[in-house]
Amino acid sequence: MTDAILVLNGGSSSLKFAVFEGRDELPLLLRGNVASLSQHPRLRVDAAAGWPEIDRSLSGGPIDIGEAFATVASVLKDRDLLPVIVRVGHRIVHGGRGLTEATLLDQPTLESLRLLEPLAPIHQRINLEIVALAADLLPQAIQVGCFDTAFHSARPEIAKIYGLPRAMTEAGLVSYGFHGLSYSHIASKLRDRYGAGAGGRAIVAHLGSGASLCAMNAGTSVATTMGFSTLDGLVMSTRCGALDPGIILHLLEDKRLSADELVVLLYEQSGLLGVSGISGDMQTLIGSGDSAAAEAVGLFIYRVGREIGSLAAALGGLDTLVFTAGIGENAPLIREGIGAAAGWLGVKIDHDRNVKGEEMISLAGSGVDVLVIPTDEERSVGSQLLALSSRRGRDTAL
Repeated sequence: MTDAILVLNGGSSSLKFAVFEGRDELPLLLRGNVASLSQHPRLRVDAAAGWPEIDRSLSGGPIDIGEAFATVASVLKDRDLLPVIVRVGHRIVHGGRGLTEATLLDQPTLESLRLLEPLAPIHQRINLEIVALAADLLPQAIQVGCFDTAFHSARPEIAKIYGLPRAMTEAGLVSYGFHGLSYSHIASKLRDRYGAGAGGRAIVAHLGSGASLCAMNAGTSVATTMGFSTLDGLVMSTRCGALDPGIILHLLEDKRLSADELVVLLYEQSGLLGVSGISGDMQTLIGSGDSAAAEAVGLFIYRVGREIGSLAAALGGLDTLVFTAGIGENAPLIREGIGAAAGWLGVKIDHDRNVKGEEMISLAGSGVDVLVIPTDEERSVGSQLLALSSRRGRDTAL
């Protein structure tokens, strides 16, 4: 078998994994995930290479990322893949201002990434813990980091800075943007469909438990809704989205919340969960008859619609709208609501195509192409590893 690439994509409540052959087409050998780590952990592995599908509960209670990784390692061992893995690609949420492409994870690089943990307190620590676990499991393999922030690094400087004193800007208090691996994959799919123009002025809606929008011009990031942290922008599953900074001051000064209490409130107790008081899961809220659930869904659609208007202004118009990620790919009701909110831009969604989940869901007379494209962050990481190998030359260990 050709040498293989393992991709590890760790989040706050899941660990996704994929194994590809290390060839240009990246043939898929294995894909799966360990989901719902903090509630009812479950292992799902797609059927591939003659192996059956796996879908089973792991335990009756929460597990940590180390236990999730051990489960993945067991799957890899059962399929005799460990000996052929020569490169491990890691989705890492934050690369700061300096890391803007796939990078070897040597000790100096890892130390610089640890310094960024305060900027992504939920994700960065988990990502780096997975790097350490993978290095122990696969000492023969090269570890490479691919960064969610990298895709947005080419934005104009004016789109990155805040109205803060220049010394703070120079110290790194800027907009970084996130979900970059997802956006990179969608940009490549738009190039496949439209050529180098990649759908022209496009807005991509990455709508999952974490959610953001990205404005692209010819496949390059121009503006995005997440900024300094993954809290900014849209209302999310349990994250608040954009807030008046005065609310933070009020919570600190008048309500006497500690920094730790603020982190829990803004990252884990807000968003759809906080507004509804029921759940942060969109499908649960859509199926609920509760008025608070309906209000949470309405708020989500309203905020996405409003931000689409902002990004269209940054682009100077809109040619293509793409839905992706869990909600974007699987919630026709949400797509229809957002399409209606963006109707003034020329968006017209075909109800039947939308319900069927076709790739092109816009009406023939729509002024904007509206697409549903599944994201694939793992393949995006694999592609970046191949590109890194090409840059370094065929005579290197990569």
